[in-house]
Amino acid sequence: MKLPTVADTEGFGRRLGELVRGGDLLLLAGPLGAGKTALVRGLAEGLGVTGRVSSPTFVIARVHEPAPGGRGVPLVHVDAYRLGGHLDELDDLDLDTDLVDAVVAVEWGEGVAERLSEDHLLIRLERQDDDVRVAHLVPHGAWAERELPR
Repeated sequence: MKLPTVADTEGFGRRLGELVRGGDLLLLAGPLGAGKTALVRGLAEGLGVTGRVSSPTFVIARVHEPAPGGRGVPLVHVDAYRLGGHLDELDDLDLDTDLVDAVVAVEWGEGVAERLSEDHLLIRLERQDDDVRVAHLVPHGAWAERELPR
């Protein structure tokens, strides 16, 4: 799916946020500047959660609680970049506990966070030379049977 602008990337995230439910795991992959955080901004809007969404690179994980009138599902936004593939540090975040009620979105999650749940959606973002982003959705487990945003 082509995402020509940041607004398109956020719009895709918003549509995804309207479909996800508590317990969902989303893994976001792509180089710096590919639009991972923009996608999560849209996801947060679609879920109706509180707090400004920015890359949690230095805090590693940020929890966004449901806003009044929202869908009632929290969002846990994780940046696994600084974990450098250290799975024990990922375990220290207790994300498997969050996966009961929250939507967990893990930037730089491919190759690291799949073990949290066999049911996850991998979203690979590619940045083309003309700055257009392309999203490739790779469903795993139960995600293969679910509706995906267009």
